[in-house]
Amino acid sequence: MRRKILFATGNEGKMREIRMIMEDMDVELLSMKEAGISPDIEEDGTTFEENALIKARAVADCTCGEEIVLADDSGLEIDYLNGEPGIYSARYMGEDTSYRIKNAELLRRLQGVPKEERGARFVCAVAAVAPLAGGGRKELVVRGVIEGYIGWEEKGNNGFGYDPIFYVDEYGCSTAELDGEVKNQISHRGNALRLMKERLASLL
Repeated sequence: MRRKILFATGNEGKMREIRMIMEDMDVELLSMKEAGISPDIEEDGTTFEENALIKARAVADCTCGEEIVLADDSGLEIDYLNGEPGIYSARYMGEDTSYRIKNAELLRRLQGVPKEERGARFVCAVAAVAPLAGGGRKELVVRGVIEGYIGWEEKGNNGFGYDPIFYVDEYGCSTAELDGEVKNQISHRGNALRLMKERLASLL
């Protein structure tokens, strides 16, 4: 019987990336929606790691205890804006505000700022809550990062969120312009999930 891994997200774009990155694992990967779970989670941590653990624990508490639960917290840090939007990336300007509006506002705040001061990074913390054979649970947390800079306009349709304004020098384009396979090889989420896969190997 294949082991189930439940990922604590309802974001379909994120789930597509996760499935691609974890496709070589012999597990059944489910979203919260597919598992029929929708807990009310208050992300009141002060770091990406804390928020990822808060989500993983909350979802694990709603399961029968046999599944491994993964959760991530990710965001964009812009140096010129003192790390904003940071852990508030999803809630920047309000959770229901479209990313087109959020991206436009960040570009406005960086208007006239030269490239050397537009440094930024995507950060992703992935937490796991896994049941142990003898009872109890094991918790793991890893972090992945991709460095880049904020461009001057939105470009690309392959990503979501802040991808259209986040550029990577190595490829000379935004992460929304990258092929999905290439993006997953270099992305913050890809880096974090590959680290987590290594950590989970002994539990599967």
